[in-house]
Amino acid sequence: MYRAIARNKRNTVFTILLFLAIVGGLGYLASVIYGDLTIVVITLVIATAYALFQYYTADRQALSMSGAVEIHGVRDHPRLWRTVENLSITTGTPMPRVFVISDPAPNAFATGRDPQHAVVAATTGLLELMDDSELEGVMAHELGHVRNYDIRLSMVVFGLVVAIGFISDLFLRMAFFGRNNNGNPVVLVFGLVAMLIAPLVASLVQLAVSRQREYLADATGAMTTRHPDALARALLKLEAHGRPMQRQNTSMAHLWIADPLKPGVVDRLFATHPPIQERVRRLHEMGRSF
Repeated sequence: MYRAIARNKRNTVFTILLFLAIVGGLGYLASVIYGDLTIVVITLVIATAYALFQYYTADRQALSMSGAVEIHGVRDHPRLWRTVENLSITTGTPMPRVFVISDPAPNAFATGRDPQHAVVAATTGLLELMDDSELEGVMAHELGHVRNYDIRLSMVVFGLVVAIGFISDLFLRMAFFGRNNNGNPVVLVFGLVAMLIAPLVASLVQLAVSRQREYLADATGAMTTRHPDALARALLKLEAHGRPMQRQNTSMAHLWIADPLKPGVVDRLFATHPPIQERVRRLHEMGRSF
């Protein structure tokens, strides 16, 4: 587990460097087209500022996009609060901020830049569907993301995905409405290509980060509760009763415990989550070893 935490910290740095390299490369291309190398410097400065902005605010963006409402103690939602509080005490993890999302789709996610600034959220659909041991398994999974520093990496990936979409839109606007491109076909072609490949690049980044992250959080949650079968039952319920979220956003799909978009057959090739049946199989194997 400690090796996985260290790997996630390294991956966070690598992802930020990758983000800066992509933006810097786009800035260099723009400088070649417009004949002004200062564009590279300006682009990198803006990209660095954006990376820092995302590092400190991406959790609030995710909460806003999902429509999450914070609960402040037992009086607001005793079952969820006590479950998270007991797990935090058991694992020695700082108590995260706890949110509820009014949505019949059963799901949950964790976010934040480190365990001291962590957030966990669950939908009303999840709270209605799960029994106590299953809810404990799901929230132990989410706290596993916190303990493994997955939330920091997920948050940076979230910012990267948003940035890719922004860059794609910028180049499209330059291609069609820029006053200085003088009909330059290079700008037009690049804008169209950027528009087409941006969603693919974003999906591949999310895919690379998310799948092993989910397996590790499952294992961490099972070790916390010593009841992997409860989490396995919860995952099967998520598969059987899953539905698209009311407020969907592809850029934060990788944050949830189950895919909130319910993709089709082709889309599953680029799914941010591993198959639930495989996750359940691994949990049952862990249960036999306890």
